[in-house]
Amino acid sequence: MRFSKWHGLGNDYLLLERAEVGRPLDPALVRRLCDYHLGVGSDGILEVLAADGPRAELVIWNPDGSTAELSGNGTRIAARWLARRSGSDEVVVEVGPREVVARMRGGLEVETEMGRVTVGAPEILAVNGSELEFTPVSVGNPHAVIRRDPERGELLRLGPLVENHERFPARTNVQLVRVDSRSEATVGVWERGAGETLSSGTSAVAVAGAAIANGWADSPVTVHLAGGDMRVELDEDMNARLTGVAQEICTGAVSAELLAEVTAG
Repeated sequence: MRFSKWHGLGNDYLLLERAEVGRPLDPALVRRLCDYHLGVGSDGILEVLAADGPRAELVIWNPDGSTAELSGNGTRIAARWLARRSGSDEVVVEVGPREVVARMRGGLEVETEMGRVTVGAPEILAVNGSELEFTPVSVGNPHAVIRRDPERGELLRLGPLVENHERFPARTNVQLVRVDSRSEATVGVWERGAGETLSSGTSAVAVAGAAIANGWADSPVTVHLAGGDMRVELDEDMNARLTGVAQEICTGAVSAELLAEVTAG
């Protein structure tokens, strides 16, 4: 089973074609492949169900074996892979009900149309006996944007508590945000099903959406993440355009021995 490994600002994914795998992926195989010690190692898997010209259908897997509704980095990676395969500078990546239009912008940069961002009114969350204000945001997947310094210890403490809070029955992605100016924000990301990550495209979009809706910043917003920067533009209807890099790391093949072991259970 062949794969390619990619990253978007340090958020790494394995990309597999179902036609190459020969069968649908399952949670046990996903968890093993994503394991950095016993598998290949990655923050998730991009399973290409089908690809026809400049259009592909994608399933995005988290390293814990769950699936994600959307991933900004994942769709950007899939888009660059598809552009290379199809020879087109504009491609469409289907993720569930969403169609993400992507354009190659030269070098490693990819611009993606992420669709409409929905920002709710700020809420108060009871966490370990204290109150925490957050802004709920949907980018096709759920986010809890918290305005406070993205110190790593605080991210590691709050991330799992907020992700698994009863307020979010399907869990949520979590961002700690420091607003640096009307056009910049520095962010720490705790990703649902993955934990601390160097970058997240939908998190960047969620942060920009919350910042603009709450009056903290204006579009466009440059989001500084541990792995690098992304640019988010939102129009008057809160439709988001995300620009960032996607880079191939390597290609390889999973051994028949490992596949047999996982299949045997």
